[in-house]
Amino acid sequence: MTKAVAALQNWTGLLQANSSDKVILGAIDIGTNSIHMVIVEINPQLATFTIVAKEKNTVRLGERDLQTGKLTPEAVSRALEALQRCQSLAVSFNAQHIFAVATSAVREAPNGGEFLKQVENELGLQVNLISGQEEARRIYLGVLSGMEFGQNPYIIIDIGGGSTELILADRQEERFLSSTKVGAVRLMQEFVSEDPMSEAELVYLRAYVRGMLERPVENIRNGLAENEQAKMVGTSGTIQALAIVLARETEEGEPNPLTGYKVSLSALENLTERLAKMSYEERLKVSGLSEKRAEIIVPGAIVLVEAMKMLGMEAIALCERALREGIIVDWMLKQGLIGSPFRYQSEVRDRHVRKLAHKYQVDLEYSERTANFALSLFDQLQGKLHFWGEGERDLLWAAGILHNSGIYISHAAHHKHSYYLIRNGELLGYTETELEIIANLARYHRKSTPKKKHDNYQNLTDKRDRQIVNQLSAILRVAIALDRRQIGAVAKVECQYYGDRQRLELCITPAFVGDDCELELWSLDYKKEVFEEEFGVKVVAFLDKQFKNSSEQDARTTK
Repeated sequence: MTKAVAALQNWTGLLQANSSDKVILGAIDIGTNSIHMVIVEINPQLATFTIVAKEKNTVRLGERDLQTGKLTPEAVSRALEALQRCQSLAVSFNAQHIFAVATSAVREAPNGGEFLKQVENELGLQVNLISGQEEARRIYLGVLSGMEFGQNPYIIIDIGGGSTELILADRQEERFLSSTKVGAVRLMQEFVSEDPMSEAELVYLRAYVRGMLERPVENIRNGLAENEQAKMVGTSGTIQALAIVLARETEEGEPNPLTGYKVSLSALENLTERLAKMSYEERLKVSGLSEKRAEIIVPGAIVLVEAMKMLGMEAIALCERALREGIIVDWMLKQGLIGSPFRYQSEVRDRHVRKLAHKYQVDLEYSERTANFALSLFDQLQGKLHFWGEGERDLLWAAGILHNSGIYISHAAHHKHSYYLIRNGELLGYTETELEIIANLARYHRKSTPKKKHDNYQNLTDKRDRQIVNQLSAILRVAIALDRRQIGAVAKVECQYYGDRQRLELCITPAFVGDDCELELWSLDYKKEVFEEEFGVKVVAFLDKQFKNSSEQDARTTK
């Protein structure tokens, strides 16, 4: 039994003995171009993990001997140094175990097995060599942990140094997994000899990529039901670098986070054409391209553009999570911390909202009542005072849970603190725009209404997004008023809208006999002004007559 396996078994026993313990793990991806590591803290109770550190080293392990195909001594030396740095970082974070996998370059090298033995002998690190299919599966798990799939199937593409993984999946399962030998480093080494690339090399490279991708693309098409519309997600350094270059060329600048950021096929085609005409020295001057990335960006960009064109995709969204995070999710599944990938995906937003609430010591019992009141108002008024759908409903729920998170910093102006904490928190499953909306909804749950001069409100450049904040923050204010004493005094609220009179009646049912909910009714009267102005209605709130009559009868009987 190796030391690594023994350590894992010991830790597994400890985890089963005390499921409340937090686990620190490291995951290393030994790729063709780079060695990446992520260190995470797992909370077994919430079945979530938080990324606490990252490390990346561009070692070009895939620059193999052209005659023998073996990993060169220089590449092996660079890889060993990088892995030692990863180990040192993991130790500094008190990681209980490090999981490492090797992919395309080591899979194909005749001396790949020797390299893995050398790593174990010199560093005591056990590395698992995984197949292209298994690499694709774990990439799927990584993406699944960081993005909300919804009802659509997704086509995931990961362009590495030695291979490209194409995956068709939905939130329940992977439908098709593939790994094709068209990586950015491989293509650069085998097909590019001129700088800038000649037109003949470009034509040949495009044709070669299309030929290599033909079979997986056909399988993906066959995996889609008739009239089923798929969306596309991209991971890896190549795609992220291209997106950052495009973003920096716009007024908005580089997005943070990258997850959820979309780029169009037309923009990518245009950028690829421009980069292909540049020399390496010229590409170095392009904002967003590192020294190493500038060398291989053109072949990688060609793979992405050709794949999108073959699949009929006009846009692609980014996901920052991939293989490394998939290694962590795979371990969590095996340890029973996650029931299934479907459960993990279906609850990704819910779990991370609650995780952030826990981090900032939010009173979850109170905030859940607030969120439920907000959803009740949303549902009853849908199609009458507003026409938002399930997506906006989910954003309102998240804001309801987190609206008081700013109290963690200070009660004074806590609504502004809530905005900052939500906006900069790790809420996975949401796009950057959705995060901005949630943060703004929390910002405007009290005090001032949204104003154009507010910096946070200006971040919402789309008119529709501002309208969401205007209307849903007004609903949130009413929901907060319904639990003014934060004791659950109101059992339910029923809405009756009279369109001809522009009048909305709120019938309040108390939770406790003898409680007239006087403070809640007063708070509603105070908070309703913003709601009335936003929706153009007169709001009248009153106690349920049946409850009021029975309460008065109880009082007379007592006398």
